[in-house]
Amino acid sequence: MASLTDLTDRVERLLVRHDEILRTNLLLQVQLTAITQERDSLRSRLNAARARVDALLERLPVDASKEELP
Repeated sequence: MASLTDLTDRVERLLVRHDEILRTNLLLQVQLTAITQERDSLRSRLNAARARVDALLERLPVDASKEELP
């Protein structure tokens, strides 16, 4: 049977580990927030670039030779 000292040591180690996990979780949440914001920013930039490309494509003249093909 475990002694009171052994149980106390184990509880103290578990509390330290719990604190470490809480800190790790907080850091991961901060990283997730930053990465999510970066993803949203990149998605917005991609959509803007896509819109510019679409606008440029609309400005291109229609090739008359393609219209004459049967």
